[in-house]
This record gives sequence, structure tokens and C-alpha cells, in this order.
Amino acid sequence: MRDERPITLSWNGRRPLSPEERRAHTPASEDARGAGPEPARYAAHGPDGEVGRYLFGDNLAGLRSLRAAASGSVTLAYLDPPFHTNRVHTLVEAGDRAAPKSERRRRAAFDDRWTDRAAYLESLGARLTEVRGLLAPHGSVVVHVDPKTSHYVKVLCDEIFGEECFASEIVWRYRRWPSKTPNFQRVHDVLLRYRRDARARPRWNTPYEPLAASTRATWGEGKQRAVFRDDGHRQRSSTTEEASLGVPMGDVWEIGVLAPMSRERTGYPSQKPLALLDRLVLALSDPGEVVLDPYAGSGTTLVSAARLGRRFVGLDESTLSLETVSQRLATIGAPLALEAVDAIPAAPSLVACEAPGPRRKRTA
Repeated sequence: MRDERPITLSWNGRRPLSPEERRAHTPASEDARGAGPEPARYAAHGPDGEVGRYLFGDNLAGLRSLRAAASGSVTLAYLDPPFHTNRVHTLVEAGDRAAPKSERRRRAAFDDRWTDRAAYLESLGARLTEVRGLLAPHGSVVVHVDPKTSHYVKVLCDEIFGEECFASEIVWRYRRWPSKTPNFQRVHDVLLRYRRDARARPRWNTPYEPLAASTRATWGEGKQRAVFRDDGHRQRSSTTEEASLGVPMGDVWEIGVLAPMSRERTGYPSQKPLALLDRLVLALSDPGEVVLDPYAGSGTTLVSAARLGRRFVGLDESTLSLETVSQRLATIGAPLALEAVDAIPAAPSLVACEAPGPRRKRTA
């Protein structure tokens, strides 16, 4: 007999899920076995045609308000949470980057200090639970973590989204300057993808990798076709006149980190390259659909979504994030509705608000 007992993470003080909460983790809809509903889109536009929203303040409070107003409206959620580094991440003021280290002025970007790993997982788990409620049945969530935390987060996501909703573990491999350490160099991050409903057809646009040089030299750029004899045995291969799209992409991605002098670099710590987010947004959403980033940070997810014709919602409580996101979106001409978390409208509209006031102290 198969063991149906759930596997969960446990730590002192953690409250187990109630039966009602566990029932809430069942698939999103009984009729989701087909193609799924039409893409969830925000129908309302702000007065200036905003393509997205930025909610300034505590992201847990913001997610809860969004869930109450727009449950099931998100096609792709990307989370790049703190990695449990136990330090404050800062940015050097632009005018001081050439100064000696001791004379550089720094601004805090985000605080990644925790009392213990349980506190970190509890914080992340609360936000993942709210994200789950915002996803459409055909939606996906991607959680970006490092190898030191990925195994904990994987079990946490299995519990929140369901083991049957696990879709893939993507390894982002990059090159970096080697460091002197008695260990193998760490050159990858981990991206965990989960589906909202295992029975629904997910939003999926197959990404392709270019054909290998040896394949192009032998077969050219056309699609390969296998030719079989009447007895069913393969006789030979040939190519068609139709151009090949390439090879369906695997789960190991080689994308470079941002170079120190890259035009894309903002100076915001932990900034991810647009090439990485573009790949996710293109594969897991369609134009007009909503992309969510609860840890907006430098705004790469929001910039990618705007450039690719998606609508977006970003959340962060860092003043530096607010400034960076606003500047990046203004540079590409993407209108943005700024809202304070306490001023989230009751309906999922995109009415522009005044710029939020000073950062509030986190209470949860």
C-alpha cells in the first residue's frame, strides 16, 4: 500500500497545517483537466496606460491584499528571495565607486539577517502560500535560490504546492572569477519551478537552443527527418526544406552574470541578468498576462515583462529598490503605477497613486 503521509519540514514553534489548510492545497479547479481558462488579465488600465504596478511596503501584507482582490490572476510568479547570507546587502553610492573602500558611502538595499534558518523558512513559506493563491490554474512559480538553501526550499515547496506540482529544477550555470578555496568553485544557482495545478495544461512556450555546429555542418539548418523501410527499420536520415527551430532547451542554462562594466548593471546587489528573466517570461507566459515578483529588488523581472508585452506586479519595501525600478522602467518608456501597500485598491485596477512616503518598519 502506498504511503500517503505528507513529508514536511518541522522546527520548534512551527504550527502544522490544519486539515482545512491542507484541503486548500488540492488542485485549483475540478474542471482544470483541459486547456484551462483563458489567460487571466487585468482589464483595467490606469489613466496613462500603465502596464504594471509597484507596491511599496511589506510584501507579505501586499500579497495578502492582492490575493483578496485578484486571486487566480497571475500566470508567472518569480521569486528571488534573500539567500540566508546573514548580512545586510548594500550599494556603493555612484559618486564613490572610484574612492578607496574606507571612504565609500553605502546605502542599504535589503537586510538578509535571520535569527536562524527556521525564521528564514517561515518567512519564505508565508509568502509562497500567498503566491500560490494568486496563481491561475495554468500558472507557474519559479523560486530562485542557491545550493545552500535549495534542498530546504524544495521540501517547503513540495508541502505548499504539492509534490505532484513539481515541474523542474533548473540549474543556472555561470562563470565567475575563481576564488582561493579548498573546494570546487560554486558556479550555479538553482531555480525550482512548480505548477499551480498538476491537472491543468500549463502555459508553456517551448524554448529552443541553436543546433550544434557539427549538426549544422552535417545536416544544414533544415529539420531532420528519419526515413524507415517497409519493415519498420530505420534506413537513413534526411532533412526537409523547413528550417529547424533548434533543440528543445534542457534544464541547465549557461547565461553569464553581469560584468562589472555592463550597461545593464545598476549596482543593486544580487541583480540578475535580463537574459535569464527573458527566458522564463517567454517560456511561461503569453503577451498580456500577468507576471508577479514579490522581491522586486533591482526590477529585472519587471523590465523583462514590460519589454516582452506582459503586465506585471512588483513588491518591495526597499527605498533603493523603488528608485532603481522607477529609473529602469522610465528608461524603456514603460508607465508604472506606484502604490503604498496600505493604499492597495479593493479591485485589481491600475490607477496611478502618488509616490509612497518613507519606508515603514517591518512588523511581520
